[in-house]
Amino acid sequence: MRVTVCVRQGLDGEINPFDAAAYEVALRIPDAEVTLLSMGPLGVRDFLLRLTRLGARRAVLLSDAAFAGADTLATAYALSMALKKIPTDLLLCGRQTLVGDTGQTGPMLSVLAKLAPITEVMEILSCTPQAVCCRTRTEQTLTAPLPALLTVERVANLRLPSIRSRVGEVEVWSAADIAADPARCGLAGSPTRVVETRENQSGRRRCRRITPAELPAVIAESLARQRQERSEKNAVNSSLHILTVGEAPLPYAYSVSANVSVLSLVDEEMLLEQIRSADADAVLFGSDAASKLMAARVAARLGLGLCADCTALSAEGDELLMIRPALAGSLVAKIKSRTRPAMATVRTTGSSEAALLVAAGLGARNALPVVEALAKRFSGTLAATRRMVDEGFMPYELQVGLTGRTVAPAVYLAVGVSGAVHHIVGMQRSGTVIAVNPDPKAPIFDYADFGIVATAEELAALLS
Repeated sequence: MRVTVCVRQGLDGEINPFDAAAYEVALRIPDAEVTLLSMGPLGVRDFLLRLTRLGARRAVLLSDAAFAGADTLATAYALSMALKKIPTDLLLCGRQTLVGDTGQTGPMLSVLAKLAPITEVMEILSCTPQAVCCRTRTEQTLTAPLPALLTVERVANLRLPSIRSRVGEVEVWSAADIAADPARCGLAGSPTRVVETRENQSGRRRCRRITPAELPAVIAESLARQRQERSEKNAVNSSLHILTVGEAPLPYAYSVSANVSVLSLVDEEMLLEQIRSADADAVLFGSDAASKLMAARVAARLGLGLCADCTALSAEGDELLMIRPALAGSLVAKIKSRTRPAMATVRTTGSSEAALLVAAGLGARNALPVVEALAKRFSGTLAATRRMVDEGFMPYELQVGLTGRTVAPAVYLAVGVSGAVHHIVGMQRSGTVIAVNPDPKAPIFDYADFGIVATAEELAALLS
């Protein structure tokens, strides 16, 4: 089995955690011949050399000034050209990076390299020369014929090198080596442009301290006062014609225009035809797995720019500006598309999501029965921080945050959560946020509407 793994070096010099999981998953496939593929400056060669000690027979680094400044589509194009020279039965990518965290490159690459895609893979159930079968984050069991592409969740820890391990071969390829068109590479080939960045201050709230006795009433009032989505009456009257795929992105569309049409999330070919014939200025998709996969594949097939994970939109004349978090949520980027229609995925929540989520942070690690009881008492479901997952207290499926999932319940009750930016970015769209923490200076209170200074045990005792 010829397996290629796309890897990226993070800003800290280490492998992106999702790519690390993909690499480990590849190494566990029986009789796999693993090749690493990366793109970056020449200094990445040393990074790849270290990774070959873990089991990859070879690594390929795409390094050329022509590749600099590439967005997801230009990156996918360069990788697809390299894959023409790397025989591959199965291509593994991490679900996303922590730099751009778009999750688009893999699905776009599946189009350009003509590979059957399965996204959000939690486990490979079987892999034969004919097909691969996987379990996904949404608990689906999906099968794809080979050659296939998988995007992998953060489900495995990358092994350490053994004492006897040897360094493999690293080849450096230029744009000319892979016969890449310079006009489709790097900044020149990128249909999206970042026009402004600033420090991310979104999500901050004015916290009011309450007593544990007030919690039931606050939750009841918050659930009864579910955030009302913006309607067409409140739309900004611009000349933009906006298409939404499904109804979930409608509040975003109506925030910039009253001229909105809704398309169904149907098969890919039909959706392509509808978009081609609509003469729209922008197309918006939701943030569920099916919508994100479809958005990336449609953008790749049409050669359009796609901005991922938008939290807001604005209109300047006949141009749409898309706002999204970047660099692990520490920055906010304003992006425009050089192609028409502009395309974006926007942060939405599925109808199946619970109205109330109770999240356990590391401060509640010794009080999980209490957290579970709170969730049961208020008819909510559980969520977790990354630390709780990494230390084995709760399963990865419950993780909220940059390397987990994004949620937007009516009420988010955070118990023992410190308030790290990686977690905040995944829950900041919640309706009402209630924080429970014994440290009155915990950062989580800066992002909460209501705060209770107490431990989980103290809260439970006072509520009983």
